[in-house]
Amino acid sequence: DILIDGKLCDCDIVVDCKVGDPIPLEVKLTNWSKHSVGPFALTVTPYQDYQNGVHNYELQDAITFVGSNTFYIDSVKPTKDSVYFGALLFLYTGDFYLNIKFHEDNCSRELPLSWFCLPSVHIRAMEPMV
Repeated sequence: DILIDGKLCDCDIVVDCKVGDPIPLEVKLTNWSKHSVGPFALTVTPYQDYQNGVHNYELQDAITFVGSNTFYIDSVKPTKDSVYFGALLFLYTGDFYLNIKFHEDNCSRELPLSWFCLPSVHIRAMEPMV
């Protein structure tokens, strides 16, 4: 599950946030397999989708992370959850998306397939109301 500012995200939801306010990001992974999984890393990469097949990943002047955009995970035990917290800070208005990728340290271990089907996260950064 992915939560932005405490709201569960799925492919049909647009999360609204305010420019200049840190927005909590929470990624909850559940290991439904019979084996522990790990170590691996989880990287969150923001981008803009221009709706013509072009994605802009050069957003270092528009979005910053409070902390790191990469979470290093030692292991997730069978039938257990592991939750990772971070925060995003939007510096400009616009529609943004989050791409979440997993990186395994050892190719012989398999991550649960459901982790590769995390929902696309759509965030709309707006000017704060005065």
